[in-house]
This record gives sequence, C-alpha cells and structure tokens, in this order.
Amino acid sequence: MSAIRAVVIDDFGVVRVGVRMLLDAHSGIEAVAEAEGVEDGLPQVRTLKPDVVVLDLVMQGRISLESIPALLEASPDTSVVVLSTLDDVHYARAAFNAGASAYVLKEGSPDKLFEAVVEAAAGGRYLDPAVGARLALEEDGGSDAVLGERERDVVRLICLGHTTVEVAAQVGRSPRTIEAYRARIMEKLGLETKADLVQYALAEGLLDQSAA
Repeated sequence: MSAIRAVVIDDFGVVRVGVRMLLDAHSGIEAVAEAEGVEDGLPQVRTLKPDVVVLDLVMQGRISLESIPALLEASPDTSVVVLSTLDDVHYARAAFNAGASAYVLKEGSPDKLFEAVVEAAAGGRYLDPAVGARLALEEDGGSDAVLGERERDVVRLICLGHTTVEVAAQVGRSPRTIEAYRARIMEKLGLETKADLVQYALAEGLLDQSAA
C-alpha cells in the first residue's frame, strides 16, 4: 500500500518542520511539501493533489476557517486535518462545518495526529478525544452561548488589566491563541468593546475575589 501523501501548512517554521519530520517518521505517511500559509500552500495542493493537508487553524493572529473550503476547492479529493491549539468545542465544530475531516490538538501525542491523518485519508472523521469529551458534556445540557472554563479565565484576566502576553503565560497558551480566544468570546457573547466585556464579567461575578 502506498504511503499517505501530506502537505503541512503552518506559519511557525519550527512547528512546520517538526510536524513534517514527525509525519515522515511514520512508515505509512510521507510529507511531500510544506508552506507557511494558505496562499503559498494552495498552489502546492493544487499541483500535488495530496491525500491530506495538515493545517494550522490560527495563522498570522487570525482564525483561518475560510482556508479549509479553499483547499478543498483546489483539490477536492484531499482531506483537511486541522492541527490546533484551540481546545474549544466551537472551533472544532466550525472546522468540521467548513469541510475539515479531522481536528487534533497540538498539545496531544503524536499518535493522535497519526490516527487523524490515517482516518482522514481513508475518508473518515477524527476528533481529538479531549475535545470530544467537552462536546459530549455540552450536548448533555451545555450551550454554545456559555463560556467554557478556559474562556472564563481569559475574560477575567483581560478585564483585570492583564496584557495578552500575561494572559497567555497564566493560562498556558500562546499570545496568538489568546487573541483568537478573545475574538471568539466577543463573537459568542455579541460584544464589541472591552467595556462591554467588563460589564459582562461583573454581571457574571468573574471579577469577584473568589474568582480571582
């Protein structure tokens, strides 16, 4: 059986090269190309017609959901595996709705990435178990309009005046991931300004001493 051919798209060079080396180390996967962004990756995907594209969801500080249908248009038989730092159920659902076949967290083990690539190449779907567990809890009675625990932590720290870098350090995520969280939180709550966010935090008791 021929190896699964993959293209890796990630704007962080060290991560991109690391993922490519990781895939090449698997006997059934071959990374045939890499790109630092979708604009550079589209021509490669269109020409190489890989089985799978491993795509970073957040690049240049923004969530690139629209890149998924663009990649599928360039090569309809290619499956998209999203490799992301965002562990919120909303992002996984949005990625699948945009056409992704798999959603894997960067903090997970290499085995999860391998499973996702193999499953996607076979025409299946794969959701990181950590996100799947949250999805199950949400479907048991949660609401997409309600913030998750990490989102609440981000709101509280932002409203207490911490910078993006400080928030990132406290919650164990990168600054660009925090920016993505903030954008999603504002969208989810229908807010426009930081003042609106502070009012929400006060109303929810997120700034109480017990929440600090």
